[in-house]
Amino acid sequence: MEDKVYELMAPCHFGMEAVLKREILDLGYEITQVEDGRVTFLGDAKAVCRANIFLRTTERVLIKAGSFHATSFEELFQGTKAIAWEDFIPPDGKSWVKKAGSVKSKLFSPTDIQSVMKKAMVERMKAAYHTDVIPETGSSYPLRVFLYKDQVTVGLDTTGESLHKRGYRKLTSKAPIEETLAAALIMLTPWKKDRILVDPFCGSGTFPIEAAMMAANIAPGMNRSFLAEDWKELIPRKCWYEAMDEAAERVDDTVTVDIQGYDADGDIVRSARANAEAAGVGHLIHFQKRPVAELSHPKKYGFLITNPPYGERIEEKSNLPALYTQLGERYRMLDSWSAYIITAYEDVEKYIGRKADKNRKIYNGMMKTYYYQFLGPKPPRRNTANAEND
Repeated sequence: MEDKVYELMAPCHFGMEAVLKREILDLGYEITQVEDGRVTFLGDAKAVCRANIFLRTTERVLIKAGSFHATSFEELFQGTKAIAWEDFIPPDGKSWVKKAGSVKSKLFSPTDIQSVMKKAMVERMKAAYHTDVIPETGSSYPLRVFLYKDQVTVGLDTTGESLHKRGYRKLTSKAPIEETLAAALIMLTPWKKDRILVDPFCGSGTFPIEAAMMAANIAPGMNRSFLAEDWKELIPRKCWYEAMDEAAERVDDTVTVDIQGYDADGDIVRSARANAEAAGVGHLIHFQKRPVAELSHPKKYGFLITNPPYGERIEEKSNLPALYTQLGERYRMLDSWSAYIITAYEDVEKYIGRKADKNRKIYNGMMKTYYYQFLGPKPPRRNTANAEND
């Protein structure tokens, strides 16, 4: 099964498809489809391992088991039964529809979709394995099913716990941004490891940590496990070992960077520091207790990338004009910097004091947020001789 090529599906935050597509192409795989919130590509067993370990902006990696049209439960049953489940799931495998989502489709009840598909799978596997009972005592093979305009797409979840759970974030502030989204937002900026990055509302440290992991080439999946590690018939163990070895060889944690995270709350700064240590990048980030009113940096051409408070609670809303005004004032005092701000607060431009050069709508979970992009001038191109003398 190692050389068999699958269609692999990688879901992502809406609006982040182009970032994920670039990541997949950089890993060397062919893209077959880009849809809202999902990129599909071709890959073998080793690709499943590499995608799980290396991709920073996807939530999970699914093996596409099949797709078909269904407007009735009978069609759903027959379509599911027609999929060659025996090619994926061993005789003792435990399989179920973990999640069913439906948009603009006749069939929309998740529980009914789940039970009909489960019955169809069991029937198919009983016939394929010539048995009256599927014991389900072996490894887990959860399915995720998407219905869109009556087209059913069925994916086997190779990941397990979502990939935004990198394994480093033990301590979180109250409204943390997901690691996968933070990585994608950084990738939407021109920031590179030789440029300054400051997050003045660092919370649990996600932006600085993700940036430092990129700078040091630390694969996001290095410190965690994946569900498909138990699928020995489908994905040989050596594929996982080889992908992990590749990840280890790529790491360069001697890189020199200027990445800083500030927060007004000392306890939050301590937890961000602990998270950075757990991610292996504690030595690359300078965390400091510092309110936004004291934001400053002597150098030019830096980046602010941040997720400021946006008043989830009514009593916090009244503090926001002063907070964003202060952020705008401090930003103007930074020389030739760019600022990238993700927030659900609608009056950002009014209080920052200038219109954003670009503005992108992004759904953070179910919450509609905006990614305001205030672009500073590009630094002058350094010629090679100067660069060598720096």
